[in-house]
Amino acid sequence: MSKAYETVKIEREQSVLWIILNRPHRLNAFNDVLLEELADALDTAEKDPSIRCIVVTGEGDRAFSAGADVTMFPKATPAKAEEFSRFGQKTFGKIEEMSKPVIAAINGFALGGGLELALACDFRIAAEHAELGSPEIMLGLIPGWGGTQRLVRIVGLAKAKEMVMLGVRLKADEALKAGLVHKVVHYEKLKDEVRAVAQKLAEGPPVAMKYAKHALNFGTQVPLDVGLRLESGLMGLSFSTEDLKEGVEAFMSRRKAEFKGK
Repeated sequence: MSKAYETVKIEREQSVLWIILNRPHRLNAFNDVLLEELADALDTAEKDPSIRCIVVTGEGDRAFSAGADVTMFPKATPAKAEEFSRFGQKTFGKIEEMSKPVIAAINGFALGGGLELALACDFRIAAEHAELGSPEIMLGLIPGWGGTQRLVRIVGLAKAKEMVMLGVRLKADEALKAGLVHKVVHYEKLKDEVRAVAQKLAEGPPVAMKYAKHALNFGTQVPLDVGLRLESGLMGLSFSTEDLKEGVEAFMSRRKAEFKGK
């Protein structure tokens, strides 16, 4: 990926791609440009077979993202606001639907749209000083980029109501207890921890990784019998891959498998 972006930085580490939200002067808050460039970066990463894992984080040590840039709000009409909401939902939906695992490296505030971005990711690893919340209610708003839907699926209805209706923010350790993040580490160790998880994901079988992600993300949104049918279909499809043969042979030979994504 060699594209030049205005509000996003791209860093490549072997088969892992880092997408860095780069508006630190606004706590990496989203404007139209950042949302469009994030969408483009995700689309480009999805099409590149050499990229096996994606990390999303924010520039600096203060914020992952503070959400939508409120300086845009006074000029927004209801129609424009609805359009912005739908575009944000579509962009974050790309993360949920893409074939590759995505990690949110939460390096500070993850508020409003920043939390919604993290919720769409497969894994969330937070620095100790991070703070997560959905404070839209304090502005007379509700979340519009999936917050009312993904949050309740992750932390449950009671905790989601606290965060959305009361604007309760969670410190990193509280978010860990609530199941909102997978791990909390010192800020100085955040990148190394994320790198370790990303590398492990990148070394896995890409096709099976895609099937597992889709079965987990979408099978849980339908009745159990439908989800089980999805699971069995995707499991059956994995038997058509060269990676399955490689995995079995490596297991029998007691060696490390080298998956090619075929």
